[in-house]
Amino acid sequence: MLSQSVDILASKFKQRIAHIEEIEGRAGEYEDIPPIIGEEICKRLEKWGIKKLFSHQARAIEAVLRGENVVVATGTASGKSLCYLVPTLWHLEREPQSTFLYLFPTKALAQDQLKKLRELELSSLCATYDGDTPSEQRALIRERMKIILSNPDMLHLGILPYHTEWHTFFSNLKLVVVDEVHYYRGVLGSHMANILRRLRRITSYYGSHPTFIFCSATISNPDKHCRNLSGLEVKAIREDGSPSPPKKFVLWNPPLIGAYERRSPNIEATEGIVWLVENGLRAIAFTKARKTAELIARYVKETKDVAITPYRAGYTPEERRKIEKMLFNGELQAVVATRALELGIDIGFLDACILVGYPGSIASTFQMAGRAGRKKEGIIILIAGEDALDQFLIRHPEYLFKTPPEEAICDPQNPYILKDHLACASFELPLEEEALALFGANASLFMEELRREGKVAKLGNKWVWRAGGYPPRSVDIRSIREDSYTIVDISQGEKLLGTEEGIRAFKTIHEGAIYLHQGESYLVHELDIKRKKAYVAPTKADYYTEAMSSTEISVLNIIEVSSLTKNPTISKGFANVEVRETVVAYRMKKLYTGEVLRVVPLDLPTVRFQTQALFFLIPPLVENEIKGGYDFGGALHALEHASIGVLPLFAMCDRMDIGGVSTPFHPDTVHPTVFIYDGYPGGVGIARRGYERTEELLEFTLKLIKECPCDEGCPACVLSPKCGNNNQPMDKKGAIALLHLLLTPQ
Repeated sequence: MLSQSVDILASKFKQRIAHIEEIEGRAGEYEDIPPIIGEEICKRLEKWGIKKLFSHQARAIEAVLRGENVVVATGTASGKSLCYLVPTLWHLEREPQSTFLYLFPTKALAQDQLKKLRELELSSLCATYDGDTPSEQRALIRERMKIILSNPDMLHLGILPYHTEWHTFFSNLKLVVVDEVHYYRGVLGSHMANILRRLRRITSYYGSHPTFIFCSATISNPDKHCRNLSGLEVKAIREDGSPSPPKKFVLWNPPLIGAYERRSPNIEATEGIVWLVENGLRAIAFTKARKTAELIARYVKETKDVAITPYRAGYTPEERRKIEKMLFNGELQAVVATRALELGIDIGFLDACILVGYPGSIASTFQMAGRAGRKKEGIIILIAGEDALDQFLIRHPEYLFKTPPEEAICDPQNPYILKDHLACASFELPLEEEALALFGANASLFMEELRREGKVAKLGNKWVWRAGGYPPRSVDIRSIREDSYTIVDISQGEKLLGTEEGIRAFKTIHEGAIYLHQGESYLVHELDIKRKKAYVAPTKADYYTEAMSSTEISVLNIIEVSSLTKNPTISKGFANVEVRETVVAYRMKKLYTGEVLRVVPLDLPTVRFQTQALFFLIPPLVENEIKGGYDFGGALHALEHASIGVLPLFAMCDRMDIGGVSTPFHPDTVHPTVFIYDGYPGGVGIARRGYERTEELLEFTLKLIKECPCDEGCPACVLSPKCGNNNQPMDKKGAIALLHLLLTPQ
């Protein structure tokens, strides 16, 4: 039936369909249950309908029972949870006092796994322990439960700092499970790496040395990533032995509505969702931004009476649980989600998955795609946006389907993050020099900083916390700064609607902004910077808003400089920089069409932060040659935009995670310079990856710009909707000439 549906879809939307990839199904590879598991557990598995194991399950279980740390990096719905459930049962059978810590990135995932444990008759041994756990139940859970399901936030805030209350649990800890480990990248991953080191230190203090089991989507560096996260040697189990039904993957390119402008992918997604629902298919659509999820859900509701809802971060836990339940029970025909539902929550059977814009990485693309067609054939539709990377993949579908997934990146040595966790660690237990080595080579430098600030003192060979207070409370592990803003609806007293990170607040909840929540529009009447609060009220506005900003950059110190291999006259560098970003205005854009109705100036403070940047320098000979026939500043600007668009091919990140600046002369480098920087204080490893692969980055950038059929530049190659300079100056042909010179051997 689904194959016929794809044929009908291709016929109806034939001008939009750029490519259909047939993804073959896969037969399962099975192995006998290893004898070490024992007869009683085999009987229990048989009761659950399991007589054999998938090959990757058998290998993972045997490795764990040998005491090896493992990462199981296989596809969605491949039974990864059995890789830690069986070793849990094995330990409990031999040592009933054994304890186990299961960590999930979201509360929803923990609740989902708890439901499965109860189905496996383990209710009396397990409980969730997170921010939603009633305080009167916590002591009982700590004392009696053997399997604790929690998340990094609670481990950081409510378990490690109170380790004395957990001494029995930590003394008997056998396994630590870290699920959805690919999710721990960037800022959250950098925090998580330090939290796991704090956990290892606490368990060692109580005399236990648990085995770690990581579960991941398919990424290209699962063992390396898990070593980076934990500081431990980790064995990778990559070969997926689970069966998989066939899928049809449709690449959908919105039609042109002008010379080079394409119809909004949001409107295309609306049409796609309505068509799927009309044809009896349950669907999930993934968007990259909260606002987009809200907009599409609103568009669908206005088009047809469909049981649909948005799902995103910023909703209350009660709202999210309600939506998850409605999905699982089949009450919803469709849901529009941010990546919050990319993870492995069991939301029942879905027929189709729409990706509104390329998710930013191959790994995320197929993780999201795996939410549909888990039991039988499924449809995946990727609706391309106008930006460079989306259009590159439309022209080169083989890259999406033939290239291995990217590496996950995090930086445990981010100075802001590392220093915060060293403060937390010294608060938990005096830090000895030997334990300090867990946190890396820079740990001693930051302990000295903490000493100068009066927060720690050194007594003999131990660092002791002296500042009082409760340092974990000041560390938000989902960001680098703790200055988040609350958003309240003043039409209902001051009802809390959501939150926004401080580093994003001026772009999303400035005065005059349209804030979207559950498909409803709210106008921001006031942004109180001092109280970190945005006051909003419902509005019937027929437009949405988009912030415009300007950016300046200064080099603090250069970490590394080298030359391009093909053209040694071109220098590239990696540096610590300061970024100064000012939101200067916002565009009011008409719903559905995206037409700019008005540009409104803003007067907001400049946001300053230190981060890391890749840069490359343009020597005088190249500069003079480009100036002879092109707009040099425009060529640099085009090169900057296109390079930013391409970098996610090499680093597992989103375009929104990175920024750039180009200038015909920079006082710190004394050269024409292009900078590409991490959009987070301290950096999280993205610019470092760009520095390591600069030559490939430039080659792909040239390929992308040259192949774009436009004459002067468009959103598919060098124009950016986020550009604070309104994409001026811009010279596409100059960028092509410049890239040829940079990459030509001298």
